[in-house]
Amino acid sequence: MVSIPEKTLEDLEYDEVLRQCAAFAITPMGKEVVLGLKPQTDSEQVMKKLQMTSEYCASFDNENRIPNHGFDDISPYFQLLKIENSVLELEAFRNLARNTETTNTLVRFLAKFKTYYPSISGLAEQLYEEKQIKPTVDGVIDRFGEVRNDASDTLYSIRKQMQQLRGKISSSFNKALSQFSNADYLDDIRESVIENRRVLAVKAMYRRKVKGAIMGSSKTGSIVFIEPEATNAQTRELQNLEFEEGEEIKKILSQLTDFFRPYLPYLEMQHAFLLEMDLIHAKARYAQELGGLLPEITEDQRQIAYIKAFHPLLLQAHKLENRPTHPQDIQLDPENRIVVISGPNAGGKSITLKTVGLLQLMLQTGMLIPVHESSKAALFGQILTDIGDNQSIENHLSTYSYRLKNMKYFLRKCNANTLFLIDEFGTGSDPELGGALAEVMLEDFYERKAFGLITTHYSNLKALANELPAMVNANMQFDNKTLEPVFKLVMGEAGSSFTFEVAQKNGLPFNLINRAKKKIERGKVRFDATIAKLQKERSAMMKTGKSLKEKEDMVKTESDKMQTMNAKLKAKLTSYQELFDQNQRMIVLGNKVNELAERYFTNNKKRPLIAELLRIVETENAKRKRKTAAVARKDRAQKKKLDEQVKKDLVKVRKEKKKQKKQVKVVEQPKPTLVVGDQVRLFDGRSVGSIDAIEKQKAIVNYGAFTTQVSLDLLELVKSAKKVK
Repeated sequence: MVSIPEKTLEDLEYDEVLRQCAAFAITPMGKEVVLGLKPQTDSEQVMKKLQMTSEYCASFDNENRIPNHGFDDISPYFQLLKIENSVLELEAFRNLARNTETTNTLVRFLAKFKTYYPSISGLAEQLYEEKQIKPTVDGVIDRFGEVRNDASDTLYSIRKQMQQLRGKISSSFNKALSQFSNADYLDDIRESVIENRRVLAVKAMYRRKVKGAIMGSSKTGSIVFIEPEATNAQTRELQNLEFEEGEEIKKILSQLTDFFRPYLPYLEMQHAFLLEMDLIHAKARYAQELGGLLPEITEDQRQIAYIKAFHPLLLQAHKLENRPTHPQDIQLDPENRIVVISGPNAGGKSITLKTVGLLQLMLQTGMLIPVHESSKAALFGQILTDIGDNQSIENHLSTYSYRLKNMKYFLRKCNANTLFLIDEFGTGSDPELGGALAEVMLEDFYERKAFGLITTHYSNLKALANELPAMVNANMQFDNKTLEPVFKLVMGEAGSSFTFEVAQKNGLPFNLINRAKKKIERGKVRFDATIAKLQKERSAMMKTGKSLKEKEDMVKTESDKMQTMNAKLKAKLTSYQELFDQNQRMIVLGNKVNELAERYFTNNKKRPLIAELLRIVETENAKRKRKTAAVARKDRAQKKKLDEQVKKDLVKVRKEKKKQKKQVKVVEQPKPTLVVGDQVRLFDGRSVGSIDAIEKQKAIVNYGAFTTQVSLDLLELVKSAKKVK
């Protein structure tokens, strides 16, 4: 199997990623496994591991979270179980029982939620729910880690005798203590404990008065510690029983060890399963920390389209310092296989190179990467790098000699399945000669259909990228006012090195810069100046466009506000006019009524008053009726006009529907039958997922970060499973 060169791993600081990921493993064994990971080139294995990590990562955000998988290292017991008559220790049995219980929990869970975690469930296919190990261990060892009294009839009998004998020892000692204390043979402390035995603290002058075994004396010699004779005999008997107890425990543990020997293959699979679960958990937690996800993996048309891609180590470092990290957009495809990145120093060219390389290594190790969800990726059989100062004092090689040796290796290995990353391509020698050599090597990589990114300051390489159809220029943008990098990669145009501008910014005297300009060819200066001017113009156009867009949005917002305000003002004016007219009518009526009242007070005639009032009321009623009739006529006319318009629209819609039906009859094709593995999306959606299972006209669709259940009628086929390799 082809492996990624160690130099590539060193150049891209892959080991640091492993150290960060290992911190999320919950067992020491898991940390060791993570630190030993290597990128793989087998696409099937890589995809399987990526799916597992993606499924585990998705479990953090749903209700069916994968249970705890903490376990003990039982691998040292495997060799002992292979040796006949060997006996495991008590703690070993408890570890085996705990691991089995953890495995049973995971096996049950994965069997229940196989639809949600199909790839992880595949790890447990060879395992089963083992129901004998834990009850057997629990029948021998209690929760305190001691062998149970009822582990065997013999042990039960021995321990019962020991318990009775301890009672007798305590009784006989207390009797002797009372006897010799009354005789005043004992010191004030009366008793002590030596070698786990109770002894009498006898005054030295009375030591011959007390029969028993002398166990020791005090430092001054004034006290002699004696175990009473009766107690001593019983203690020896107890020691015999303790020996018999130990032999019986060995026998029980030996039988328990023999019980486990046939389970050795199962235990080895169990240990490997739990270790793999810890590894996947560590990758998923690391992905959660980085905001990593699984991009679409392209196979037929190999393509890299990293959108808003972050360098993982830089992202973590900046997060600790509370600093922003600039994402990059990088694209490689068959039409643009090689990208030549140019621009000023300290503009982010090398970081862009390392970002692509490190994300590729992570992806081929089964890790999710910090990119936008619309990103695409591909897998490569070889990832070759030449980054940094590779001067080798040990081998007496200069920087350029080492780089030439490295290029020789590239030329031997480079093919259509290779991704190469070269920083400062061609440097270390005479610019013209080194540039020419770099150009022919780049042409060779191009002819071999390899994918790659290079950074350079050489104009001939920028020109070559413009000439070859599957090679493209790119540049790191530079703020022409502040002369500071903006860490944004722009595809499609070469970049200026801003050599003199950067020198000027760093305080070099103007006369030296002008003398330097005179030293080089006028065409070179003009070419570099043209590139710099184009970059400045592009930057200015982008800023102008952004400014115009902001102004357009502002004008639109203000226009909407003005329209709303005008509508409100018109409504208020209409309301005020109606109120004014109403008030005028009321004033006129009031005046008329006032005149009638004055007249009545003058002549006191009721009949003319009532007649005039009735006339006024009839006149007002007639006006209201006319107004109501006019409004009704207007409403009827509007309604009639609206009905006619609706009828016309209905006629048009019906005609269009008939045309559509005729077209559908001619063009319509039978809807494809969806099967497991098809890539699909909702008719009104953009996200593409794969069908994991189909049940009762409903599909379980896996979008990578989550899984959902959708009716088959709502799904549209994007890519058939038959075409997926």
